[in-house]
Amino acid sequence: MYINSAMKKICQDILFWGRFDPNYSRNRILRQALGDLGWTIFDFCPRVCPLGDAEAWLRGLPKPGLVWVPCFRQRDMAAARRWCRLRKVPLLFDPLISAYDKQVFERCKFAPDSAAAERVRRKEALQFQAADVLLADTRSHASFYAGTFGVPPSRIHVVPVGAEEPLFGPGDERLRNTDGEFKVLFYGSFIALHGVETIADATRLYEGPPVRWLFLGDGPARAACEQATKGLANVVFEDWNPYTERPKTIWGSDLVLGVFGTSAKAERVIANKVFQALACGRPVLTRESSAYPDAAKTSSGLIQVPPGDPRALAQAVTALARDRGGMAARNRAARELFETHFSRAKIAEALKPALEACEGCHPGRE
Repeated sequence: MYINSAMKKICQDILFWGRFDPNYSRNRILRQALGDLGWTIFDFCPRVCPLGDAEAWLRGLPKPGLVWVPCFRQRDMAAARRWCRLRKVPLLFDPLISAYDKQVFERCKFAPDSAAAERVRRKEALQFQAADVLLADTRSHASFYAGTFGVPPSRIHVVPVGAEEPLFGPGDERLRNTDGEFKVLFYGSFIALHGVETIADATRLYEGPPVRWLFLGDGPARAACEQATKGLANVVFEDWNPYTERPKTIWGSDLVLGVFGTSAKAERVIANKVFQALACGRPVLTRESSAYPDAAKTSSGLIQVPPGDPRALAQAVTALARDRGGMAARNRAARELFETHFSRAKIAEALKPALEACEGCHPGRE
């Protein structure tokens, strides 16, 4: 892949810093994309996060072209910033989520107007502002980071999550559902963000051709969903299957459900399952959200309904189940949407400006 002259100056090696999980899908996808762009990746996992810079000095870590703090590793930022400032190395942070957003607005641990919530916000603002370049997975998150934490928009770059290719890709058509029942799949961790209770309620409101609803996974809301659908023979709950088997489950379904939560965070995210289903060439039904590219609004591969509205969800499934003949076109549209906006090549393309911004920053600035 072509790398311009500005990139060549720093395209040598990159140091992933923190106690992160290299096998988490976001990390694996971005590391693959970085490899496509010519980077050599090294990992540094400090024993104690707040003292990571001291350990780095003691171990004599060589100076990299860039330090990358991966998703969820806010607590590694302070030490990484200190080390980068002294070594004059650019620092990039890919938080993926906001701890403030999660604790205050998702888990409701602190009231939004409380002193405790403000302390969490200020702490995270310092972590986000410490990065020379900050990644966001959606444009909605980019706006949230800028408005909530005071990060200059010029330092924020949007790089979508995507799906792991070629694991998630167009499947063997022999696995396509040919049964009489229209198969609807939800899989996830049954957290509030997903609004899975809305799906459970929709199963009782559904009026249309025969449908089989499969809930795959486990989490806090599963028991409530099982109770809400009790007595419905066409609703099935199954535990997680191996990750490598997930594509087969998607290929055997006619429709994959995304998220339907009503929180502000649910409006800002695009769930992993959405990318994976689109990559597999299966249409997705999910809540309305500004997180998606404008082109998604006209794609028949992505159907959006109001959040927290089980009747709208049931009506959408009814319309799709009655249009079995049109599902092949929706399958193609889903894959096209993925290739156009969320593929590995598009992620690498989105990464380029962020990496070039690291070259143009001034490491060590206060």
